[in-house]
Amino acid sequence: MSAIRTTCAYCGVGCGIRATVTGPRAVKIEGDPDHPANRGRLCSKGTHLGETVGIEGRLLHPMIGMKRASWDKALNLVAKRFRDAIAQHGPNSVAFYVSGQLLTEDYYVANKLMKGFIGSANIDTNSRLCMSSAVAAHTRAFGEDVVPASYDDLDAADLFVLVGSNTAWCHPIVYQRIRARCEAGAKLVVIDPRRTETAEEADLHLPIRPGSDVALMNGLLHYCREAGALDHGYLAAHVAVPDDFWDRLGEGSDLWSVARVCDVPPSDLRRFYELFAANPRTITLFSQGVNQSLSGTDQGNAIINVHLATGRIAKPGAAPFSITGQPNAMGGREVGGLASTLAAHMDFAPENRERVQRFWASPAIPEKPGLKAVDLFRAIDEGRIKALWVMATNPAVSMPDAGRVRAALAACPFVVVSDVMERTDTAEYAHVRLPAAAWGEKDGTVTNSDRTISRQRAIFPLPGEARPDWWIVKEVARRMGWKTPFAYDRPAEIWREHCRLSTYQNDGARAFALPNGGAGGNTAYDAMEPHRWGGTPFADGLYSTPDRRARLVPVTQRPLQDPLANWPMTLNTGRYRDQWHTMTRTGLSPKLARHREEPLVEVHPDDAAALGIEDGGLARVATPQGESIFRAAITDAQRPGELFTPIHWTDRTSTGGRTGLLPRPLTDPISGQPGFKSTPARIEPVAAEWRAFLIVTGQLPAPPKCLWATRVAIPTGTLWEMAGNGDAIRLDKLLPAGERVEAVDPARGTRRIAILRDGRLAAALFVTRTGELPPRDWLIAQVSAPQVAPTLLAGRAPGAQPDRGAVICVCFDVGINTIVAAIRDQQLTDVPAIGAALRAGTNCGSCRPALARILADTRQEAVNG
Repeated sequence: MSAIRTTCAYCGVGCGIRATVTGPRAVKIEGDPDHPANRGRLCSKGTHLGETVGIEGRLLHPMIGMKRASWDKALNLVAKRFRDAIAQHGPNSVAFYVSGQLLTEDYYVANKLMKGFIGSANIDTNSRLCMSSAVAAHTRAFGEDVVPASYDDLDAADLFVLVGSNTAWCHPIVYQRIRARCEAGAKLVVIDPRRTETAEEADLHLPIRPGSDVALMNGLLHYCREAGALDHGYLAAHVAVPDDFWDRLGEGSDLWSVARVCDVPPSDLRRFYELFAANPRTITLFSQGVNQSLSGTDQGNAIINVHLATGRIAKPGAAPFSITGQPNAMGGREVGGLASTLAAHMDFAPENRERVQRFWASPAIPEKPGLKAVDLFRAIDEGRIKALWVMATNPAVSMPDAGRVRAALAACPFVVVSDVMERTDTAEYAHVRLPAAAWGEKDGTVTNSDRTISRQRAIFPLPGEARPDWWIVKEVARRMGWKTPFAYDRPAEIWREHCRLSTYQNDGARAFALPNGGAGGNTAYDAMEPHRWGGTPFADGLYSTPDRRARLVPVTQRPLQDPLANWPMTLNTGRYRDQWHTMTRTGLSPKLARHREEPLVEVHPDDAAALGIEDGGLARVATPQGESIFRAAITDAQRPGELFTPIHWTDRTSTGGRTGLLPRPLTDPISGQPGFKSTPARIEPVAAEWRAFLIVTGQLPAPPKCLWATRVAIPTGTLWEMAGNGDAIRLDKLLPAGERVEAVDPARGTRRIAILRDGRLAAALFVTRTGELPPRDWLIAQVSAPQVAPTLLAGRAPGAQPDRGAVICVCFDVGINTIVAAIRDQQLTDVPAIGAALRAGTNCGSCRPALARILADTRQEAVNG
């Protein structure tokens, strides 16, 4: 069977994939060498997409409550409850909360229904949580939400400035293009409070105090002005500068003041400023560390100000570049999927409202923006929203102050959830659940971070009664009485309408336009090649403002909060390299689970020592909003007084690690984006009387009830890591039926139990109070072995067996001990040599910083003897 060209399901890089079906739900995944975003490369997540396409855990039929229902009955109920709410309480009593996982066609139909026919702007998206501050900054500076850069610029830059972005982990393919340019002589500066893997390879790392980005960038702009690095010709011709802009900028922007606010050495700060001033071809890439802040919009504008004032925009290798987190966050922005925009990059100005209503021939159009995500769930909690439809997202996990979000969902009179999974934390609150198509079944388009539109094509037939999101929404719309405006039969029809709206009465004032996107009919849509809209935006110096000039936006560093008596730490949150959002997809992959098997809280050694926290021990992180337990990882990559936790774990996958319970529900006043990066917190050690792990074929119906339990995907089954207090004998209830083999050591409080079926391993439970637990790899392999080894309860193979150690390269399953041995035995001297010997680092390259660190440590140990 020939390969199907489609697009990856994960981040905003938008990598092309060639997928070859090899079985009923099996597929071979390769990078598409002809796609401009990745040129054939894939990161670890994309490489292992084939492990996530099974239908285990899928929602395959409509459900009303806990009962299976027909599509007609479910859709009629949804339509009726939304109609009733609108009739009794008005259009603003209903809301949609959607997702960057939707395709553009899905987004378009949902936005059209809510804004053009229901007549409310209460449709917002989980993209509000990751890039809405960049949207607001673009709009303030350019008059329109346009990213003025492309990936091609990465190949022409002489300096890269990464601000609040662990690019090596979160956008590995972009990072590889950056590294390739650096190997040709470009410089890399990383600005991040944490010394991440990206920072490890930087020419300069500035570990600034969280939230001090405005001071840093205002200081840079002040330095450029003093150093004669401003482009006065560009400013005069193309930029509007407020009269008092330069006077306001000078206050507190000298080198010493900025160094004090940012808490970095003045010498390092000067080096950064000198590098920037000396390299006109500079790309500044910014992501969640900038956006997820209570001043994220100002931080984005501070970056854009520097580029506009120095003329480093709309030129090869010179631009501010916001890189998005989700596969179709950009497509959602284009159709108007944010509550703060109307449609096709238009706001709620009267002329835009009239234009869109005329195009849609719609009965109503909202007069103002709707409720942004945090305000939306607050309105649900207050009883103002009577009916909510959640599509392709999991706000009970991902929203800040998730405990309050759950209370709101529980109190909402009517909740609809469209999802691919039968059980999610949010679905627990649904009155109606609708089975949606997953990646590999969807057909439509996505837009990546550099405005490249790509096709996502179906690989498999729809399982069970699952349907595309656009179909589900249009069927509800038709049942609400709007049959003709939603008479879509295929996504190509929606795409063509979207293209027509983008150009409708658009005289060039808006850069977003798809003049030829709808040409050629269904055949052209099916054969669509990746293409980037907008060319090089603003290359002519004309912006999307009334006077066609960009804006320098005055921004001021807000005062930074000193540590509080009861909450002396600062909590930062973010992603792990090999997981995605709430793990409904990546959590199915055994290989992706190996890099970070458990949710860790990262703590500086000084803080750990002062508080009695041990590396590998348990620790409770608490904030005014909630608390959760994590495994502690002590690392000097953290700044003292600061913590880091990952966002991925849910009630389905862990009894702890619930980061969403912790952040404050406070937002940027302009964008409405939550400030996930600087929540006041505290941490304390948590004692456990015993530790254990359970390996079992298949799945447990629910997490074990104990102090700490975390699920790890393994081939054909599940590994649960556990810890607790009291008598561990209750863990026996987790074991399936079968022949029981047991070994007990009362002196160490150790019990080892194996359950056999037909001579094969069905489960293994190892518990200890004072002793060590054996490595898991060999025991995991026994689940698939045709015959159980006689040393099973010893936890190791007969004879001496090498322990590969923690997995560093997930793409090729290479552990740290294997890497260290190869370095020593083969006298390897650089990262390419490690790749040649073990393949590690030769696929996505996201482990290359870790390989470099291991190489340096191993060589230093050899020197020290």
